Amino acid sequence: MEKDIGHMKILSPAKINLFLQITGKRSDGYHDLVTLMCCIGLYDMVSLVFGAKETTVSCVHPNVPEDETNLAFGAASLFFKTLNKNEGVKISIEKKIPVSAGLGGGSSNAAAVLLGLNRYYGYPFSRDELMSMGLSIGADVPFFIFRKPAIASGIGEKLEAYDRLEKLKILLVFPGFGVSTVEVYKSLNLGLTKCKKKLRYLLLNKQSFDPGYHLCNDLETVVASKYPGIFAAKEALMGQGALGALMTGSGPTVFGLFSNFDKARKAGRTLSQNDKWELYHADMITQDI
Repeated sequence: MEKDIGHMKILSPAKINLFLQITGKRSDGYHDLVTLMCCIGLYDMVSLVFGAKETTVSCVHPNVPEDETNLAFGAASLFFKTLNKNEGVKISIEKKIPVSAGLGGGSSNAAAVLLGLNRYYGYPFSRDELMSMGLSIGADVPFFIFRKPAIASGIGEKLEAYDRLEKLKILLVFPGFGVSTVEVYKSLNLGLTKCKKKLRYLLLNKQSFDPGYHLCNDLETVVASKYPGIFAAKEALMGQGALGALMTGSGPTVFGLFSNFDKARKAGRTLSQNDKWELYHADMITQDI
């Protein structure tokens, strides 16, 4: 974080899900899951200007709301309400993370606001308290406050640090359209989920993650049934030497894991021939941010 009097800039990272197993549906409509999440070196920049009478959000991206429906706005409102302060903050978001892409950009922005406000006001809340606040904003927000690779369970709020990830290079393929997380979960058939068997021993024994075997996402088939380009992107990445490829979150972004940057860069040059795809290079962030 960069900070001066009244102003702060915070890097807001994207994430990938290295596996995502749906374990059931709850009575409140949410789904229980087990997922391994890792922040990656693709960032939005969140700027905060303090001392405002009311909270505002600005972002030039056409698909990012600038009202109370923005998760960053909700995070600021909740922080001030919990702190019992009648104040506001001006939030500006410079978007680099694709929107509605399964990369957690909105949740990451909300976490950045909570972390930034907590720092500015002298750390009135513990990390656990911030994570509890974050959960009421979105299921991925606690992870972005935790900010280290973690196996998440429940609806995403139970986090256990995972330190057996190799720091691989990532090539992201964003197909140029967003998908609705709500609609993806509505279309999910729990009887067709496949990840449980593949992940059983990793979860029981805390095995090291094997990108050639453990990559699995129970939501992938749902999204790919409507958007066959998901499988096309996976095949293209594997054809270029990826150790593994998978759709992240509720999609539609697909990532490939590579052993070194030269291989990822070479794959990127080849895949850039598809002018419908947006490509991003990133590192896995396997240490605390």
